[in-house]
Amino acid sequence: MTTDLELVSHALCPYVQRAVIALNEKKVPFTRTDIDLAAKPEWFKALSPLGKVPLLRVEGEVLFESAVIVEYLEDTQAPALHPSSALARARHRAWIEFGSTVLNDIWGFYTAADVAQLQTRRELLRAKFGRLEAALGAGPFFSGEKFSLVDAVFAPVFRYWELFDRIADFGIFTGLPKVQAWRRALAERPSVRGAVAADYIERLGAFVRGQDGELARMMSAIEPA
Repeated sequence: MTTDLELVSHALCPYVQRAVIALNEKKVPFTRTDIDLAAKPEWFKALSPLGKVPLLRVEGEVLFESAVIVEYLEDTQAPALHPSSALARARHRAWIEFGSTVLNDIWGFYTAADVAQLQTRRELLRAKFGRLEAALGAGPFFSGEKFSLVDAVFAPVFRYWELFDRIADFGIFTGLPKVQAWRRALAERPSVRGAVAADYIERLGAFVRGQDGELARMMSAIEPA
């Protein structure tokens, strides 16, 4: 099934990227409307009960929350990105929720006020990626050769390190070869590359600098005067 779809989004939102990656994988045509979350237009406020992106406009209805949107796409658009087994689907959904907690820790990492907070968040992230290392198989994706919605969730997670790696070697993936291989495989996926604009890293860098935390100070220290 195909229909006219409009995704209301923000250029930096990792939850938006999940939906875009799913749409790209399913090769579904859609239009994308980016908004400024710091100056939300009135029409957006009227549509979004939580004031968040993404929104998906379809057949006169508005869907909100990325998890709901990707499940709707999974129900209506081929190919399937969930496993066929009910138990495997439940396991994948659990790891998708785990991915949301990792995003929360990443927010804490780039907003950490000082070195101690940054180190605490680093350790939290490293512990969670260690759990993923134990859950991964032979790869290249979460459940093997087939790209899934878990991959669509973690691709935006790993994308943050395109900026973080420019700042310092935080060692979060050291000793986690399966996670590192997974990260590389996702970075090369066309659906993942096409989920953000060409200037994404520059925009993300400006956003992190605006948080005025320890990471922003580290960025200032390495940037040319």
